[in-house]
Amino acid sequence: MEALAIRLSGLDPYVDGAIRIVTFYDTLMRRRVDLPALARASAGLAECVAGIRLHGTGATTRVSPHGTQAPGPPAPASSAVPITLDGEEIGTVWLERPGPPGPLDDVLLDRLAIAAAAAVERYGPARTTMADPALVELAITADSDEAARARALRLLGFAPGPLSVVAVRSPLPLDRIGLLICPAHPVKAASLADVGVILATTVELAGLPAGVRAGLGVPGSPDRSWRQARTALRFTTGREPAVHYGDLGALALLAEVPPESLRDDTDVAAIARIAGSPEDLDTLDTYCATGSLRRAAELLHLHHSSVARRLDQIVKTLGIDLTDPTGLTRAKLALTAWRLLGD
Repeated sequence: MEALAIRLSGLDPYVDGAIRIVTFYDTLMRRRVDLPALARASAGLAECVAGIRLHGTGATTRVSPHGTQAPGPPAPASSAVPITLDGEEIGTVWLERPGPPGPLDDVLLDRLAIAAAAAVERYGPARTTMADPALVELAITADSDEAARARALRLLGFAPGPLSVVAVRSPLPLDRIGLLICPAHPVKAASLADVGVILATTVELAGLPAGVRAGLGVPGSPDRSWRQARTALRFTTGREPAVHYGDLGALALLAEVPPESLRDDTDVAAIARIAGSPEDLDTLDTYCATGSLRRAAELLHLHHSSVARRLDQIVKTLGIDLTDPTGLTRAKLALTAWRLLGD
């Protein structure tokens, strides 16, 4: 193979340059250089500013061809390549070359990305967020013995101590969600069946992107936190996409009621009839959330008289006086129970 490479390099200057670049980065990787050293070497080789950024920490390294920190704000990248580790994109490498990319810039960046991934895996600071689903399942399932659970958590990179588990339904990649809700602490994610699982030492759901629903268990044993997270996820709605199990209180007991008992309840059956009209369902939901006709009208962007007419029709179907505190509580519980049936 080496003899073939030498013959090819004599026939094609591009191949000769590509082989030299591959050899250059192979040498750097054998010497186990870190990210700053990779950036310096790449900038010198490319004779322009080279940059490395890690998504998990936001850490960015930009080096000039002289081996010093590049001055000023970053210029537009002339070319860039993602850094991938275990199938997950963890960062980006790029060149800031004035004018068009050089003929060998793609080769250089490909090798720089590979070398950067190796350096990250060896030295940190960013580790891949996505984890082996089998390990995650072992950590959160109630059937695991404590020794197996402790070993799984150790292999996932967690020190002994309480963990929070988040159950997620999301159109976005789980690794992105994990980094958003736990940007500065260890976090691992995996997909189990139709639900995403995120394990973390600290969770902040305030930064949850639109379209994502998440249920958060109470920090503690992962198996208990996972059960709570799945329950909390069932209580999420478009109006309330993130639910903490600890905030549910006695409402969590509704999740323990057998589905057939919920279906047989007359209030829940009435909600099911109303659900045939999305406008009526949204009106009832908004009114139950606010307890105020005028506030519901503001949120629905309707005149309060229009909301009042809708509520009059809804009351006839429900058979519940929504102006009475007890009736409003019944409607809220029935609406929640109906949603649990559809989970």
